Amino acid sequence: MKKSRLLNSELSYEIAKIGGSAHITICDAGLPIPKDVKRIDLALEAGTPTLIQVLKPILSEMQVEEIILAREIHDNNIPVYAAIMKAFKEAGMDPKITEVSYEDFKKITHESEVIVRSGECSPYANIILKSGVIF
Repeated sequence: MKKSRLLNSELSYEIAKIGGSAHITICDAGLPIPKDVKRIDLALEAGTPTLIQVLKPILSEMQVEEIILAREIHDNNIPVYAAIMKAFKEAGMDPKITEVSYEDFKKITHESEVIVRSGECSPYANIILKSGVIF
């Protein structure tokens, strides 16, 4: 059995095959997912798993150099924003933070290698992770 924290084989595989600068999006239950991007749907019911419950195991396996957020998160979802920042601090990472409009965020998701859908049901609870290198 796999020893590390992330047990989802499909998600672990996607992380293992990407190189530097590739994008992985983790989204709430409502984000429109482009048809041309691979989807890993982890949503079980409203609120399960949360965005943070998905993010933390991913951070245990993925080096992140930059994150992209919709700037609207500041006015509409401070608790999730704070939890994202805390998760990166706990993971020992200090990525560059880029904020764009929600409309631009949705366009950038088209560049993702994979989009992971959580059961999060709070506004603007979406994040794009840009992979870094470990050297």
